[in-house]
Amino acid sequence: MKLTEEGFTLIEALCVLSIFLIISSVTAFSIKPQYERLETEMFLNQLQTDLLYGQQYAISHQQEVTVFIFPEEHYYFLRNTYIWPPFLVRYYSNAVSVSPGSLPLTFKFTPSGFVNKFGSLLIYSGSKHYRLTVLIGKGRFYVVEE
Repeated sequence: MKLTEEGFTLIEALCVLSIFLIISSVTAFSIKPQYERLETEMFLNQLQTDLLYGQQYAISHQQEVTVFIFPEEHYYFLRNTYIWPPFLVRYYSNAVSVSPGSLPLTFKFTPSGFVNKFGSLLIYSGSKHYRLTVLIGKGRFYVVEE
């Protein structure tokens, strides 16, 4: 019996390519929600880290630190009361929206690390809603998903 090597037929090649395209398209559609979720988590983690940094800066330098949030321009900054420019400026994604709740978009950390105002900021990203709450007293804060 004589064996000959022949290539794939056109139908076999089309079947393999169509299966590959179906699998890759399913993967591409599942990446976008993951990207948005990671982008939101990154923003929330960065905001919490920056607020802790501002609080520690106020304590270590014994000066007030003011937090300014500009939701229309999608950035926030922290500045020492006596020094300009700000010591921290952070831009964030257009997919994330911050709005005032019971806490205004400007508040201060005192030299002792306390906050001058307390309340909540509302954070929206896609269909997810988060609440950043700054507690009265020692300036502690946390973020929860609503």
